Amino acid sequence: MSFYQVNPVQTEVLYNKALEYAGLNGDEVVFDLYCGIGTISLFLAKRAKKVIGIEIVPEAIEDARGNAVLNGADNVDFYVGAAEEVVTRLYEEGYRADVVVLDPPCTGCDEKLLETIVNMQVGKIVYVSCNPSTLARDARFLEERGYKVEEVQPVDMFPHTVHVECVALMSRIEK
Repeated sequence: MSFYQVNPVQTEVLYNKALEYAGLNGDEVVFDLYCGIGTISLFLAKRAKKVIGIEIVPEAIEDARGNAVLNGADNVDFYVGAAEEVVTRLYEEGYRADVVVLDPPCTGCDEKLLETIVNMQVGKIVYVSCNPSTLARDARFLEERGYKVEEVQPVDMFPHTVHVECVALMSRIEK
């Protein structure tokens, strides 16, 4: 089963904010974690050197690969697996990301994943969150390890409800 945003107007607002925060100029390698069917990956691929999407649901990755072909995106690779396991393996194999986009489930990110991102010394993290409390928890973890929350933008995906998505930009503090 794949998750997909159901409000197309606000989805565009959300994705544009993520793209703005990523600040891509065409030279970056981007990891899109919890990528689902690759919608954010393909959105970012237009301005990135390379995008690597990771998702635990095999059918979603099948769809993501098909979407990449349909969109002529040859600078995107998709991997099936738990983000914390795949990113750790890629890091150990020498892969590095300039920007990481996180769009985790409501439970937030696994600590092992966040630790690997810190070890990779990623310059920018764009965190798309459906749960402000896990965003705060994960942001605190990253801030304690050298990152700063630069900006957070709420996006009202479900008007007339209490639910809101947030896009946060975190940057690595140079020492």
